[in-house]
Amino acid sequence: MAPLVWGLAIALLLRAMVIETFYVPSESMLPTLLVGDHVIVNKFTYGARIPWVGWRLPAVRDPERGEVAIFELGTGPGGRICPSDRCPDLRREGFVKRIMGLPGDTLAVRDGVVYLNGEPLVLEETGEVFHDAAGERLPMRSETVGDHSHIVLEHPKLAGISLREITVPEGHYFFMGDHRDNSNDSRAWGTVPRDDLKGPVTIIYWSWNNRGSWLSMLNPLTWLRLLTGETRWARIGDSVE
Repeated sequence: MAPLVWGLAIALLLRAMVIETFYVPSESMLPTLLVGDHVIVNKFTYGARIPWVGWRLPAVRDPERGEVAIFELGTGPGGRICPSDRCPDLRREGFVKRIMGLPGDTLAVRDGVVYLNGEPLVLEETGEVFHDAAGERLPMRSETVGDHSHIVLEHPKLAGISLREITVPEGHYFFMGDHRDNSNDSRAWGTVPRDDLKGPVTIIYWSWNNRGSWLSMLNPLTWLRLLTGETRWARIGDSVE
């Protein structure tokens, strides 16, 4: 019995301090992350929080501009979303977006173009399109932020959120989704405190195209369908840039 208890304790400690898994529930990070992707988060990178005492270990490095990361926000009735430093009493929930602004950066969004520290981020045409779940053809454009290059999508029927120039406060980070016209992000709810960042996303360890409810997962036929036809085998093991 003792080895089982110790094994469980070590597993819980690793989850709390080293790695964590996250399920992607929305289309805000298309095409980098698809709905149904399951990813691994390296909590050690930003400084893991020690369970029960609230302390953090020293960070391996600071969060980088342009990387995809998991963080927490307060959520409330009616879909309310609010950073913890402004709404400490709300229930906290994990989110995934891309870090677009570091402390001290200025950001603005005009006509779908992000201006970082006064300079527009160039969107280069790829000549490719992404087909979303509704069958829309979304132009794919390449963008480079810091040392990270990635694809962003433009939705022809949606108007993305504009943003007057702001300065990211000290100790905070500005996040945006890669599906720029269909992302609820820092343009709407503001910046995220450093303490609420969990870690960068590293790899996709599982991916399936399950559009049913969680209750549907109790049906063995759902598992059979996912394993035989809707598991995205080619995405398993992909790194996230």
